[in-house]
Amino acid sequence: MGSISTETPRAWWKESSVYQIYTPSFKDSNGDGIGDLRGVIDKLDYIQNLGVDIVWLNPVFKSPQVDMGYDISDYVDIHPPYGTAADVDELTEALHQRGMRLVMDLVVNHTSDQHPWFQESRSSPTNEYRDWYIWKKPKFGKDGQRQPPNNWVSYFGGSAWEYDAASGEYYLHLFAKEQPDLNWETPAVRAAVEKIMRYWLDKGIDGFRMDVINFISKDLDFPDAAITNPDSVWQNGAQYYACGPRLHEYLQDIGKILKEYDAFSVGEMPEVNDSDEILKAVGFDRGELSMIFHFELMGLDHGAGGKFTPREWKVSELKSIVSKWQTVMHENNGWNALYLENHDQPRTVSRFAVDHPQYRALSAKLLATFLGFQSGTVFIYQGQELGMANVPHDWTIDRYRDIETLNHWEELQLTKQDQSALHAATLAEYRSKSRDNARTPIQWDDSTNAGFSTGVPWIPVHEDYPAWNAAAQLAEQGSVYHYWARVLQLRKQYPDIFVYGSFELVSSDDSEIFAYARHSSAGTALVVLNFEPKEVSWTMPQNLFAGRGAEVVLSNYSRGKISTVAGERITLAPLEAFVLLSATPFVRL
Repeated sequence: MGSISTETPRAWWKESSVYQIYTPSFKDSNGDGIGDLRGVIDKLDYIQNLGVDIVWLNPVFKSPQVDMGYDISDYVDIHPPYGTAADVDELTEALHQRGMRLVMDLVVNHTSDQHPWFQESRSSPTNEYRDWYIWKKPKFGKDGQRQPPNNWVSYFGGSAWEYDAASGEYYLHLFAKEQPDLNWETPAVRAAVEKIMRYWLDKGIDGFRMDVINFISKDLDFPDAAITNPDSVWQNGAQYYACGPRLHEYLQDIGKILKEYDAFSVGEMPEVNDSDEILKAVGFDRGELSMIFHFELMGLDHGAGGKFTPREWKVSELKSIVSKWQTVMHENNGWNALYLENHDQPRTVSRFAVDHPQYRALSAKLLATFLGFQSGTVFIYQGQELGMANVPHDWTIDRYRDIETLNHWEELQLTKQDQSALHAATLAEYRSKSRDNARTPIQWDDSTNAGFSTGVPWIPVHEDYPAWNAAAQLAEQGSVYHYWARVLQLRKQYPDIFVYGSFELVSSDDSEIFAYARHSSAGTALVVLNFEPKEVSWTMPQNLFAGRGAEVVLSNYSRGKISTVAGERITLAPLEAFVLLSATPFVRL
């Protein structure tokens, strides 16, 4: 039986839920085909009625948009198609009036190459901003040819180093060449980041999501990475820049500012699944971050050849990962950031369930149940509350906009493999895992362009919008939207159980059913999930409710009563999910 902790420190952000807005795809207010801040303001009632507490905006700062705003050229000014700084002020105030909060994206591992800091840095090796970025002299091979300082690969393909002919040196860019990495070893860089944070916190925002924040400290020897991909010249050097030697020193400096403002923080931490390392960042008494996004669950369907290669995953693997993080965080006063979708991840009904029309709503509700009753802060990505799906199966490469996908496609053209078979297989993977799957416009109604814009959308609207849209779901009490609202309502109604309670994996050996219990001194809840699109039989375990009555508080099949008698056989319908709750004090047996 799971242990009970009555000592978990409480905090407002632990009891909150977050709605993530990818502004260009949310709502266009002026007909230019790009979502904007006024569109967000116009839809605040919709967001509030869902029951969330925090709105997180993806980057809205001035940017050349090479990587959709993650290449920032001005940390104070707003990207003109999105609106103005006054719009941000209005949005902040409107949220606060509703008892909600605003979180913004802090992208400080790198900037745009158009940022004045980099323009100065690039202008001369003796410029005062030179050491604000990471510059290195070239290596030379046996043939005398110039080579990058090491063999690290960029996340968007090719070398992570770009040669600057004017100065004869390379600069580091872990992402696009237009996104040079900042050098956090330089005190002036850290001071500039602090100034940015204070500027926005003083203006009234409530915290930050911090992009690839564990990359800010690198191994200063910049050694070559081990060859893990023999088909490429360039190799993953993450062991030398993910959680580098000074990371926690830098995070503690950030944490002091956050504590001063009682601000929310969630850091994105790719390339690390080590619980000890992550607990250093999120331990309640560590003074660093509130929580982090790790990627262990997101790699379940990534094949041996990387993200765009296939892999079949098992429910047992899902159980193992979830149980690990639920237990580790609870036992060590850490905190989970609970997410399945975001601007970098595909739609979960297509990825982890079944998006066929017969099962799509059931799948979306199943996944809401799976995620929503774990311990941690719940993140809902725009459209997830509607059960939006991945792009249609007939999408060709010309419809994609994402730099990661397009660069990957260009590299494919250089391979010696059979192009036609390779292209077909790769397009299937894009339709499964490309970031653009989550970036199609929100489907507001069944009017032209799904009510997103009166102009031509910057990326095509999903063709299923006449049937799958917000207006239709708001009008139907049994919709995915209203189901998500019920999930968030139950978390608020029973915080001792669903927010702070302990976690117990139930029926761990079952290969088809994922069941878990949440325990606290206030009662016990049981969450049962059938990830299979078929009927599955399951047995109620011993001593879970110990003779106490329990009611069905949520079911995607509108179940009535379910027996809690140990040994009772229960037949679950395809993709069925239900939650049993006993609000009677738990007694350990």
